[in-house]
Amino acid sequence: MTVDVFIPCFVDQLYPDTAFNMIKVLEKAGCKVNYNDKQTCCGQPAFNSGFWEEARSVGTKFIKDFEGNNPIVTPSASCCGYVRNYYGKLFENSAMHNTSRNVGKNIYEFSEFMVNILKVTDVGAVLNGKATFHDSCAGLRECKIKAEPRQLLSHVQGLELVEMAETDTCCGFGGTFTVKFPDISNGMATQKVENALATEAEYIISTDMSCLMHLQGKINKDNLPIKTMHLADVLAMGW
Repeated sequence: MTVDVFIPCFVDQLYPDTAFNMIKVLEKAGCKVNYNDKQTCCGQPAFNSGFWEEARSVGTKFIKDFEGNNPIVTPSASCCGYVRNYYGKLFENSAMHNTSRNVGKNIYEFSEFMVNILKVTDVGAVLNGKATFHDSCAGLRECKIKAEPRQLLSHVQGLELVEMAETDTCCGFGGTFTVKFPDISNGMATQKVENALATEAEYIISTDMSCLMHLQGKINKDNLPIKTMHLADVLAMGW
């Protein structure tokens, strides 16, 4: 199967290894991967901040970059959820109306594509240790993903997966929320990390690098004995 990959702007700039690892896993699962090096942002930051005209401008470029019929796979449930659920509203009654909806139907978060489309749950990954999983708001509520990443992690050799309390509660990042309400955001991150530490896990794993970036900042600031990992980075280990 031929797939196009969308690498969110912050992953491209700050966590390129996660992007490469997703591609590595997709290729092992039998995919031919296309990467359009002209791609930029999906427009979500502008949309969430109320700048819809700017979001349409960026979104129009996104649609043109991915206007083929190939599945679009991304390592971000947040970006996937935005394109899938809000492009139709953003481009409603415009010349891009139908095209935007088609792109929304074609985009997949990485774990849901692996499990639900490719029907692959074991890629031969190895990671020794104990981990807990954080359900991102976008993954759980916008992409309806919960079982899929856990299915993939259950086949990682050497990994013990334990559930933390309130795993489906927001980590406090929320895009610009963390800038507008830093004290609340920090309090939510503190609670999330404390819940993870209570399981005695060594890793917090998630499908969203934005959540993990936020939590890792808290971990680093307080020098806590746990680290964050994206699902794609876990699945690329050991082979």
